[in-house]
Amino acid sequence: MRKLVGFLIVVLSFLELVVAQEISYKTVENIHYYPEALQQSDTYLASQARLDIYYPEDKKDVPVIIWFHGGGLTGGSKEIPQALKNWGYCIVGVGYRLSPKVKASVCIEDATAAIAWTFKNIEAYNGDPKNIFVSGHSAGGYLALMSIMDKSRLAKYDINANDVAGLIPFSGHTITHFTIRAERGIPGEQPIVDAYAPLYFVRNDAPPTLLITGDRELEMLGRYEENAYFYRMMKVAGQQHIKQYEMQGYGHNMTHPAYPLLLSFVAENSVKSEQ
Repeated sequence: MRKLVGFLIVVLSFLELVVAQEISYKTVENIHYYPEALQQSDTYLASQARLDIYYPEDKKDVPVIIWFHGGGLTGGSKEIPQALKNWGYCIVGVGYRLSPKVKASVCIEDATAAIAWTFKNIEAYNGDPKNIFVSGHSAGGYLALMSIMDKSRLAKYDINANDVAGLIPFSGHTITHFTIRAERGIPGEQPIVDAYAPLYFVRNDAPPTLLITGDRELEMLGRYEENAYFYRMMKVAGQQHIKQYEMQGYGHNMTHPAYPLLLSFVAENSVKSEQ
């Protein structure tokens, strides 16, 4: 795995130089993804439920990567990872409300609302709504999984979750998130699977999925094992378009070696537009 990632980093670094010389980018910050009426009635929502967009100015219908930050659903802020810039893609960095100011389940609601907003508005930023990929690290990976695996969430916005081009969680919970368990008085070492667990929604028609975690001996709280179980149960359900990678030698903060895998996955799974 280290050799594969190293090779990808070298190749992608060279390609980045080529792409960067040909494309200019623009960043638009603090876009609200909830309606104005909700922002006026909830100042915390108005301050947190915002997103930033980094996109190529002179290239249309480009693949879109929605990125959710980590922080245990209690911390962190919206970000556009530097490693995802200069590839010709539209990157959406999403902020969301945090526990304990809201119940942790509200984080999932915000993530879903941001994805729905992206589907309906990203063409204005040269993104292709047919090529939207959803990713994030840790809590962000969990939000990516929950928003897409539970199809009922995007259905509230008249969007089919299966229209997402790909799902790439970095070290995300597939069981019920530990912050949601903590709100119920359940110890972090006690796993549960309920309607707040991506595992609860395994199915054979989910979008192509790439699961990435750190080394099983260095990761936190059995994160590798629960992702491995999610992978296996998706296979049992009949899902053929799913892969799992373990970043050997890296712990929970395994984003650096994982970004090339994300970029490669987007390139491989993007639907080519008919022009």
